[in-house]
Amino acid sequence: MEGPTPVSALIHAATMVTAGIYLVARSYTIFMGSEDAMLFVAMIGSITAVMAATIALTQHDIKKVVAYSTVSQLGYMAFALGTGAWVAAIFHLMTHAFFKGLLFLGSGSVIHGMHGEQDMRNMGGLRKHMPLTFWTFLIGSAANAGIFPLAGFWSKDEIIVGAWISDSSFGKIAAVMGLTAAFLTALYMFRLVFRVFFGKENFGPDVHPHESGAWMAVPLVILAVASVFVGFVGFPPEKGAFHDFLHGAFEHVHPHEVSMTMTWTFGIVSTVVALSGVALAYVVYMRKAISTDALAEKYSGVYQFLLNKWYVDEFFMAAVVNPMKDISMFLWKFVDVKVIDGTVNGIGLGVVGMSARLRKLQTGLVANYALEIAIGMVVLLGVFLLAFANLF
Repeated sequence: MEGPTPVSALIHAATMVTAGIYLVARSYTIFMGSEDAMLFVAMIGSITAVMAATIALTQHDIKKVVAYSTVSQLGYMAFALGTGAWVAAIFHLMTHAFFKGLLFLGSGSVIHGMHGEQDMRNMGGLRKHMPLTFWTFLIGSAANAGIFPLAGFWSKDEIIVGAWISDSSFGKIAAVMGLTAAFLTALYMFRLVFRVFFGKENFGPDVHPHESGAWMAVPLVILAVASVFVGFVGFPPEKGAFHDFLHGAFEHVHPHEVSMTMTWTFGIVSTVVALSGVALAYVVYMRKAISTDALAEKYSGVYQFLLNKWYVDEFFMAAVVNPMKDISMFLWKFVDVKVIDGTVNGIGLGVVGMSARLRKLQTGLVANYALEIAIGMVVLLGVFLLAFANLF
């Protein structure tokens, strides 16, 4: 998240981070051959969806909230693949690209208007200063939360339904975890909206928020319109134009028959879940009915656990990075310096020592050379006479 927001919008919303999802989807015939592989993908995906959503709840950097939202949405796509909802996974990949690109560019617009500030605690009340950014960001947040009838609703609901009716032993658990993640998504996204665009202005007098220029604002409008309407390419559910488009890519997949009753039921449930998250965010961050500081102090262990991102970075450092550093130091100081360099330097020193001794034979005195020649001749003559005597 250190890069510019247009880069984040491109590679962290639509392209690079979704490469693994695309790879698994294109390799669907291989994964379908192993129930264990499918189960593993479904479990990792559902855990990722919930885990990243809980992390996003405690982040203060506006871009980090959106970034962990991306991780959570990738979890949705993964457990859709693992439960056999292949088309739904790619459908969500497509809709997600629009509203998440909008959210990253919207974050960039906020950061630009705040003169580089990224900490949400130093924002607030930006709605009146940046109205276009606010409305487009609100649309992106609602689409990300899966609120009807925006783009995220259609694809996310289809994933949850697909997991629920799948033949996977983990399907129903994945669907419940997906609904949990949907609630958390609505909560952390509208936590961001309320803290950034509403309430008290928490920036100093030297900061003068302003709306971005046309070069930044026009893409926000285009993506906002797409976030409203692009989900309708999947209508009616399971039979929309997007599904027909992908039919040839998943020709060996037999789609499940979903009754209209189940479609409506899950549509209503997922909408209620998302609106519940929005309502809780409103109660906490707008009405101030619940003190987040008091909760963080009362449950400091849980808060620190989430704030430090489940200590995944610390675990990775302890389990992978530091051991690799120790191995590298050993290879450097012992193998490289003592063994490899020692061997090369030892050979060199041996040659130098031997040369220092052999060079003493070269005295430069003619008398010594004559003596050596004479001695050599005597030795050769002795050898010749000894050999001759042995013959006779």
